[in-house]
Formats: sequence, C-alpha cells, structure tokens
Amino acid sequence: MKRVLVTGAAGFLGSHLCDRFIKEGFYVIGMDNYITGDKKNLAHLANHPRFEFIKHDVTEFVEIEGNLDYILHFASPASPIDYLKIPIQTLKVGSLGTHNLLGLAKAKDARILIASTSEVYGDPLVHPQTEDYYGNVNTIGPRGVYDEAKRFQESITMAYHRFHGLETRIVRIFNTYGPRMRLNDGRVIPAFIGQALRGEDLTVFGDGLQTRSFCYVDDQVEGIYRLLLSDYAYPVNIGNPHEITIKDFAEEIIRLTGTKQKIVYKDLPQNDPLQRQPDISLAKKILNWEPKIDRAEGMKITYNYFKTLTKEELFKSEHKDFAQHIKK
Repeated sequence: MKRVLVTGAAGFLGSHLCDRFIKEGFYVIGMDNYITGDKKNLAHLANHPRFEFIKHDVTEFVEIEGNLDYILHFASPASPIDYLKIPIQTLKVGSLGTHNLLGLAKAKDARILIASTSEVYGDPLVHPQTEDYYGNVNTIGPRGVYDEAKRFQESITMAYHRFHGLETRIVRIFNTYGPRMRLNDGRVIPAFIGQALRGEDLTVFGDGLQTRSFCYVDDQVEGIYRLLLSDYAYPVNIGNPHEITIKDFAEEIIRLTGTKQKIVYKDLPQNDPLQRQPDISLAKKILNWEPKIDRAEGMKITYNYFKTLTKEELFKSEHKDFAQHIKK
C-alpha cells in the first residue's frame, strides 16, 4: 500500500487532498498544527483505517515511522488575513518547514510535491501568467512575507532536485474555492458570500476592475494529483483561465444569493494584484488537464456549503477592516 504524508491536512486544500488519496487507495498521514487549519475538516476521516493524524509544526524536525512514497507540502497560511496576522510563522513554514520536509523526502527516498502559488508572480506585468515569467514582487511590502516564502520554497526545492537528485514537483496554485473554505479569511469568495448571508453590503476594494480566475477545488485536486504522478519537475500552473473582474463577480454573488445588498468600494490594499489569470498550456500538454467544473456549478455547491454554517460561525469576524489591516 502506498503511503503519503499531507502537511496542512486540516486546511481547505489539504483536507480535500486527504480525501482524494484515501479514495485512490493510499494510506494517508495527515499533519497539521491547527494554526489556520480546522479539526472539523478531517472529522469524517477520524476512524478511517487508512488515515492517521499527527499534530505537529513542520518548522520543527519532522519524523515519520516507516516508509513514505509521497509527501505533499501544503502547510502554510494562504489567506491575506492569516499571513498578515502571523507573518513570521508564514516565512518559517515556507523556509524551515520546506527544508525539513525536503530532508524527510531525501531520507525516505520519497517524491515530494510543494504547494506554491500564483502570488510568486506578484502584481504581474505579463498577462496571462506563464511559468517562465519571473514575476513583479515587492519583497518588503506587506504581502512579501507570503510571496517571498513561496519563492524561496521553489528555489530550495529545485536545489534539492538538482543537487541531491530528489524527485520533486511544484504546483503554482491559482485562486481555488469550494466547501471547507473559512468564511472570514479575507479571500474574495468567502468574503462576498459571508457578507451576503449576513445581509451586509459587498465590499469591493479599488474600482473593482482588477481580475481573478477561480478554480473549483475538485478540479484543482485533480491537477495536483496528476502532477504528483507525472515525471515533470518544474513549476506548473494549475488554475482556471476564465477571468472575471471583481465588480462583475460581486454582482454574480448578489444574483446567486438572491440578496438585495449593494456594492460598496474601499481603497485598494497595497500591492494587491490587478490581474490574475493562469496560462495553463503546460498543464494541458504534460498532464492532459484542464478544469471541468464551470463557475456557476461550483459556486452553487460552495454557497450551499456556507448556508449550513451556524449563526455563530457566520457572524464571527476574523478582522473587521481588512483594508486597514494590510496597510499597517
């Protein structure tokens, strides 16, 4: 039986990856320190015979008994509110955590997939973004703690690949959504849906003409799974290339939820990317992958998930004024 370690297992993407590998017949070891993850995301696997959970911070030495075939490193704050509240931990998990897991992969002769992000492109000057674009990143800006953690993560991963001959994979993840997202984590989709469900006006930063491209979680997981099992060692964009402005998306949410709120505008946060759209030509070529679930279908599933949240969860605010927070 193949054994896989998933770090960040209690997070949004990590928990869906655990489900996928269980479905594929793997023995799954989930690891998380719950700094941003949620125990309820793994509750359904608690008694599964092919799942075990280890509470651990990967910035400390990581030891796993027995053999390992694969490691997926998804331990990292991923939302703006998280990495701006805990900037040092964000940098450490991208550097020390990645170093520890690369060392574990070397010791176990395991293949390791590193979760990178479209944020390595910063506020891009090339559109859409291809894997050979080096990016436009402010290293000392408020978002730099996340962007540079991920850029370093890619660099040290390629160093292990070239110097030690380690089997490595790097996925650059673009905006992903679906069930198990945290409602108030500062990302666009849960922020808009949360405001709609609470009867609040929808907050758009800037003029709303900045763009995003949203990929449903099942499509994202499929791309990650195919990349892990491929023979390609360099970064690959996995995301949905269908681009939409934030203003148009806010109007789409209002129609989806049937609410009567209006859109209100606030100042654009510092270094917030104005365009975000993946070029997925490489994923199509080497993985035979492209997203299958359109936004209307995926958003309906996601909205129905958020409607199941309790009133306490719905009205919990992780930060009252996100724009002011990231200007600090």
